[in-house]
Amino acid sequence: MSGRIPPGAPFVLKGWRSAELRFAEGTAQSRMSRWFPDRLVVDYTRTMLGALALVPAPRRIGMVGLGGGSQAKFLHRHLPGAEIEVFEINPGVIALRREFRIPDDDARFRVVEADAAAQLRERVDAYDLLLVDGYDASGIPAALSTQRFYADCRASLRDGGVVAINLYDTAHAEHLHRLRLAFGAAQTAVVDEPRQSNRVAFGWVVPLALPGTATMLSKAGRRELADVLPRIAALVGRGHASVRR
Repeated sequence: MSGRIPPGAPFVLKGWRSAELRFAEGTAQSRMSRWFPDRLVVDYTRTMLGALALVPAPRRIGMVGLGGGSQAKFLHRHLPGAEIEVFEINPGVIALRREFRIPDDDARFRVVEADAAAQLRERVDAYDLLLVDGYDASGIPAALSTQRFYADCRASLRDGGVVAINLYDTAHAEHLHRLRLAFGAAQTAVVDEPRQSNRVAFGWVVPLALPGTATMLSKAGRRELADVLPRIAALVGRGHASVRR
Protein backbone atom coordinates (compact mmCIF):
# COMPACT_ATOMS: atom_id res chain seq x y z
CA MET A 1 0.00 0.00 0.00
CA SER A 2 2.78 2.45 0.87
CA GLY A 3 4.26 2.02 -2.60
CA ARG A 4 1.11 3.28 -4.28
CA ILE A 5 0.36 6.24 -2.01
CA PRO A 6 2.56 9.36 -1.77
CA PRO A 7 4.29 9.73 1.62
CA GLY A 8 2.09 11.62 4.06
CA ALA A 9 -1.06 11.31 1.94
CA PRO A 10 -4.11 10.13 3.90
CA PHE A 11 -5.51 6.70 3.15
CA VAL A 12 -8.07 4.28 4.58
CA LEU A 13 -7.11 0.90 6.02
CA LYS A 14 -10.16 -1.36 6.21
CA GLY A 15 -10.53 -4.40 8.41
CA TRP A 16 -13.49 -6.65 9.11
CA ARG A 17 -14.60 -4.58 12.13
CA SER A 18 -13.12 -1.16 11.58
CA ALA A 19 -11.83 1.42 9.13
CA GLU A 20 -8.85 3.62 9.99
CA LEU A 21 -7.59 6.91 8.63
CA ARG A 22 -3.81 6.87 8.35
CA PHE A 23 -1.00 9.08 7.11
CA ALA A 24 1.60 6.31 7.46
CA GLU A 25 1.75 2.60 8.13
CA GLY A 26 1.45 1.64 11.78
CA THR A 27 -0.30 4.74 13.15
CA ALA A 28 -4.04 5.32 13.03
CA GLN A 29 -5.25 8.91 13.04
CA SER A 30 -8.90 7.91 13.44
CA ARG A 31 -10.86 4.68 13.78
CA MET A 32 -14.47 3.89 12.92
CA SER A 33 -16.54 0.82 13.70
CA ARG A 34 -17.90 -0.41 10.37
CA TRP A 35 -21.03 -1.73 12.13
CA PHE A 36 -21.65 1.30 14.37
CA PRO A 37 -20.14 4.24 12.43
CA ASP A 38 -21.39 6.94 14.84
CA ARG A 39 -19.94 5.31 17.95
CA LEU A 40 -16.84 6.78 19.62
CA VAL A 41 -14.39 3.89 19.66
CA VAL A 42 -11.16 5.72 20.65
CA ASP A 43 -10.82 6.74 24.30
CA TYR A 44 -9.52 10.27 23.81
CA THR A 45 -12.44 11.24 21.56
CA ARG A 46 -14.82 10.41 24.39
CA THR A 47 -12.71 12.33 26.91
CA MET A 48 -12.67 15.41 24.67
CA LEU A 49 -16.45 15.33 24.46
CA GLY A 50 -16.56 15.21 28.24
CA ALA A 51 -16.28 18.99 27.78
CA LEU A 52 -20.06 18.83 27.36
CA ALA A 53 -20.25 18.46 31.14
CA LEU A 54 -18.92 22.02 31.37
CA VAL A 55 -20.91 23.45 28.46
CA PRO A 56 -24.02 21.26 28.31
CA ALA A 57 -26.01 23.36 25.84
CA PRO A 58 -23.64 24.65 23.14
CA ARG A 59 -25.32 26.62 20.39
CA ARG A 60 -22.26 26.77 18.13
CA ILE A 61 -19.33 24.37 17.98
CA GLY A 62 -16.00 24.81 16.19
CA MET A 63 -13.68 21.95 15.31
CA VAL A 64 -10.03 22.05 14.20
CA GLY A 65 -9.32 18.91 12.19
CA LEU A 66 -11.83 16.57 10.58
CA GLY A 67 -9.88 13.32 10.51
CA GLY A 68 -12.25 10.39 10.26
CA GLY A 69 -15.04 12.53 11.65
CA SER A 70 -15.75 10.57 14.85
CA GLN A 71 -16.60 13.59 16.99
CA ALA A 72 -18.25 15.48 14.13
CA LYS A 73 -20.64 12.57 13.52
CA PHE A 74 -21.40 12.19 17.22
CA LEU A 75 -22.19 15.87 17.62
CA HIS A 76 -24.26 16.01 14.44
CA ARG A 77 -26.35 13.09 15.61
CA HIS A 78 -26.68 13.78 19.33
CA LEU A 79 -26.77 17.60 19.45
CA PRO A 80 -29.46 18.44 16.88
CA GLY A 81 -29.80 22.01 18.17
CA ALA A 82 -26.14 22.96 17.65
CA GLU A 83 -24.39 24.44 14.62
CA ILE A 84 -21.07 22.72 13.83
CA GLU A 85 -18.21 24.21 11.81
CA VAL A 86 -15.20 22.02 11.01
CA PHE A 87 -11.89 23.31 9.62
CA GLU A 88 -9.72 20.85 7.71
CA ILE A 89 -6.68 22.03 5.76
CA ASN A 90 -5.98 18.75 3.95
CA PRO A 91 -8.21 18.20 0.88
CA GLY A 92 -7.19 14.55 0.85
CA VAL A 93 -8.81 14.08 4.27
CA ILE A 94 -12.00 15.81 3.14
CA ALA A 95 -12.08 13.61 0.03
CA LEU A 96 -12.41 10.56 2.30
CA ARG A 97 -15.44 11.83 4.21
CA ARG A 98 -17.83 9.35 2.57
CA GLU A 99 -15.54 6.47 3.51
CA PHE A 100 -16.19 7.43 7.13
CA ARG A 101 -19.90 8.20 6.61
CA ILE A 102 -19.51 11.83 7.56
CA PRO A 103 -22.76 13.63 6.75
CA ASP A 104 -23.03 16.09 3.91
CA ASP A 105 -23.00 19.79 4.68
CA ASP A 106 -26.37 21.20 5.65
CA ALA A 107 -27.90 24.18 7.44
CA ARG A 108 -26.19 23.33 10.75
CA PHE A 109 -23.10 21.34 9.71
CA ARG A 110 -20.29 22.27 7.37
CA VAL A 111 -16.72 21.24 6.64
CA VAL A 112 -14.49 24.09 5.50
CA GLU A 113 -11.24 23.47 3.63
CA ALA A 114 -9.08 26.09 5.32
CA ASP A 115 -6.22 26.81 7.69
CA ALA A 116 -7.86 26.80 11.10
CA ALA A 117 -5.13 29.00 12.58
CA ALA A 118 -6.07 31.75 10.14
CA GLN A 119 -9.81 31.19 10.39
CA LEU A 120 -9.95 31.38 14.19
CA ARG A 121 -8.63 34.94 14.06
CA GLU A 122 -11.91 35.86 12.36
CA ARG A 123 -14.11 33.91 14.80
CA VAL A 124 -14.06 36.16 17.87
CA ASP A 125 -16.79 35.22 20.40
CA ALA A 126 -18.03 32.66 17.90
CA TYR A 127 -18.18 29.35 19.77
CA ASP A 128 -19.48 27.79 22.95
CA LEU A 129 -17.31 24.71 22.42
CA LEU A 130 -14.06 24.35 20.46
CA LEU A 131 -12.46 20.96 19.77
CA VAL A 132 -8.85 20.97 18.59
CA ASP A 133 -7.55 17.74 17.06
CA GLY A 134 -5.40 18.91 14.15
CA TYR A 135 -2.59 16.62 13.01
CA ASP A 136 -0.55 15.87 9.92
CA ALA A 137 1.96 13.13 9.19
CA SER A 138 4.51 14.83 11.48
CA GLY A 139 2.24 15.55 14.44
CA ILE A 140 0.69 18.86 15.51
CA PRO A 141 1.42 21.43 12.78
CA ALA A 142 3.53 24.45 13.68
CA ALA A 143 0.61 26.81 12.99
CA LEU A 144 -1.40 25.07 15.76
CA SER A 145 1.47 25.24 18.25
CA THR A 146 2.01 28.97 18.74
CA GLN A 147 1.01 31.24 21.58
CA ARG A 148 -0.97 33.24 19.04
CA PHE A 149 -3.03 30.16 18.18
CA TYR A 150 -3.89 29.50 21.82
CA ALA A 151 -4.80 33.14 22.31
CA ASP A 152 -7.07 32.90 19.26
CA CYS A 153 -8.69 29.78 20.73
CA ARG A 154 -9.48 31.79 23.86
CA ALA A 155 -10.79 34.74 21.87
CA SER A 156 -13.05 32.50 19.78
CA LEU A 157 -14.98 31.37 22.86
CA ARG A 158 -17.98 33.11 24.34
CA ASP A 159 -18.43 33.51 28.09
CA GLY A 160 -18.80 30.03 29.57
CA GLY A 161 -17.09 28.48 26.55
CA VAL A 162 -14.71 25.50 26.65
CA VAL A 163 -11.85 24.25 24.48
CA ALA A 164 -10.73 20.60 24.47
CA ILE A 165 -7.38 19.76 22.84
CA ASN A 166 -5.90 16.39 21.92
CA LEU A 167 -2.17 16.20 22.67
CA TYR A 168 -0.83 12.95 21.23
CA ASP A 169 2.78 11.90 21.75
CA THR A 170 4.01 15.46 21.46
CA ALA A 171 5.74 18.23 23.39
CA HIS A 172 2.73 18.42 25.66
CA ALA A 173 4.42 20.53 28.35
CA GLU A 174 4.98 23.36 25.87
CA HIS A 175 1.38 23.20 24.68
CA LEU A 176 0.04 23.18 28.22
CA HIS A 177 2.20 26.18 29.08
CA ARG A 178 0.73 28.13 26.16
CA LEU A 179 -2.80 27.03 27.07
CA ARG A 180 -2.33 28.27 30.65
CA LEU A 181 -0.94 31.57 29.46
CA ALA A 182 -4.01 32.03 27.26
CA PHE A 183 -6.68 30.95 29.76
CA GLY A 184 -5.02 31.27 33.18
CA ALA A 185 -3.81 28.30 35.20
CA ALA A 186 -7.01 28.15 37.25
CA GLN A 187 -9.07 27.72 34.07
CA THR A 188 -7.16 24.75 32.65
CA ALA A 189 -6.94 21.02 33.30
CA VAL A 190 -5.38 17.97 31.66
CA VAL A 191 -6.39 14.30 31.60
CA ASP A 192 -4.05 11.42 30.76
CA GLU A 193 -5.31 8.51 28.70
CA PRO A 194 -3.87 5.37 30.34
CA ARG A 195 -4.43 3.12 27.31
CA GLN A 196 -3.04 5.60 24.79
CA SER A 197 -0.20 8.10 24.32
CA ASN A 198 -2.72 10.92 24.53
CA ARG A 199 -3.46 13.73 26.91
CA VAL A 200 -6.60 15.84 26.64
CA ALA A 201 -6.25 19.45 27.78
CA PHE A 202 -9.18 21.71 28.66
CA GLY A 203 -9.44 25.46 28.96
CA TRP A 204 -12.57 27.38 29.89
CA VAL A 205 -13.94 30.87 30.14
CA VAL A 206 -15.85 31.75 33.28
CA PRO A 207 -18.62 31.72 34.24
CA LEU A 208 -19.33 28.09 33.37
CA ALA A 209 -22.83 26.66 33.32
CA LEU A 210 -24.27 25.86 36.76
CA PRO A 211 -24.18 22.19 37.79
CA GLY A 212 -27.34 20.46 36.65
CA THR A 213 -27.94 22.77 33.68
CA ALA A 214 -30.14 20.94 31.20
CA THR A 215 -28.10 19.28 28.47
CA MET A 216 -28.86 19.34 24.77
CA LEU A 217 -27.43 15.84 24.33
CA SER A 218 -29.80 13.12 23.19
CA LYS A 219 -30.48 10.25 25.59
CA ALA A 220 -28.31 7.97 23.48
CA GLY A 221 -25.50 10.52 23.57
CA ARG A 222 -25.72 10.81 27.35
CA ARG A 223 -25.53 7.03 27.67
CA GLU A 224 -22.40 6.87 25.52
CA LEU A 225 -20.67 9.53 27.63
CA ALA A 226 -22.12 8.42 30.97
CA ASP A 227 -18.76 7.57 32.55
CA VAL A 228 -16.95 10.58 31.08
CA LEU A 229 -19.23 13.51 31.90
CA PRO A 230 -19.04 13.23 35.74
CA ARG A 231 -15.27 12.85 35.64
CA ILE A 232 -14.74 15.98 33.58
CA ALA A 233 -17.28 17.94 35.64
CA ALA A 234 -15.18 17.08 38.71
CA LEU A 235 -12.16 18.84 37.22
CA VAL A 236 -13.71 22.20 37.93
CA GLY A 237 -15.42 21.19 41.16
CA ARG A 238 -12.17 20.06 42.78
CA GLY A 239 -10.19 22.96 41.40
CA HIS A 240 -7.34 20.69 40.35
CA ALA A 241 -4.96 21.56 37.53
CA SER A 242 -4.79 17.93 36.45
CA VAL A 243 -6.49 14.58 37.00
CA ARG A 244 -5.73 10.99 36.03
CA ARG A 245 -8.30 8.40 35.16
